[in-house]
Amino acid sequence: MRLAHLRSFFAVARHGGFTAGARALHVSQPTVTAQVRALEATYATELFVRRGRGVVLTAAGEALFGIAERIFEQEEEALALLRNTGELRAGRLRVAAVGPYHVMEMLAAFHARHPAIDLAVSLGNSEQVVARLLDRTTDVAVLAQYAPDARLHFVPFRSHRVVVFVPTSHRFAQRRAIRLKELANEPMIVRERGSTTRKALDEALRRAGVAPPIAMEIGSREAVREAVLAGLGIAAVSEIEFVPDPRLRVVPIRDADVKTHAHVACLVDRRASRVVAAFFDVVDALLAAPRRAAPRDACGGQA
Repeated sequence: MRLAHLRSFFAVARHGGFTAGARALHVSQPTVTAQVRALEATYATELFVRRGRGVVLTAAGEALFGIAERIFEQEEEALALLRNTGELRAGRLRVAAVGPYHVMEMLAAFHARHPAIDLAVSLGNSEQVVARLLDRTTDVAVLAQYAPDARLHFVPFRSHRVVVFVPTSHRFAQRRAIRLKELANEPMIVRERGSTTRKALDEALRRAGVAPPIAMEIGSREAVREAVLAGLGIAAVSEIEFVPDPRLRVVPIRDADVKTHAHVACLVDRRASRVVAAFFDVVDALLAAPRRAAPRDACGGQA
């Protein structure tokens, strides 16, 4: 098998068509078409189903795509190694995270150590971030939860308690803490079901036998905050994510240890990548360094 044929197949599969694949390779479309047809003819295997101007991978094509993806990632790593001879003087690191709080600390430390590496950051909930790792559209991920998966390498980072926040007009606003059972009749503004904070609180409520009414389900922290300010309900948040506001009060949960847990993850087969390994080195250094005290929230407690 010629590598050029495999490269043409990979470009067509990644970009969804022969014309787009040829454009990505900076060659003519007939050249790419001929190389893919030669690959199929040589092994008597159909790799694509042609649909109009686009294509869909067959089962054999999907399997070959996964192999080709790993081959060309390793090729890129080999070229980077040869070009940079021991120093991370060029390259790009793609980072996906569930929120900006931990990841910005990591990115700042990484950039200080490796300023020549370009950084690209995407945000989503934990399920979305894991999906990006598995489809190789990100290199490392900062998660607040995970399920054991042999394909993924995880390093624990930090834990933070989940707290309730309410408008200053709410009856909880002057309280030092509340019990879970006090949420039984409180309308709650909650994140989408992939949210780590929601899962942590839902589990604690389930164990306590408490089922507060859901007033609204919203897919962003900012929108949850605005809904609470509008008096539509109260909400829960990881303490590190709460932004102090004189119109809001944080109220800890007294009778349950509700926490989110940050982890850094990558694919097992990408752990040895130099840029990925460099990111984990930075994470290790942050964990070893003394931590500064957390800022005070608007109620005078730890935010």
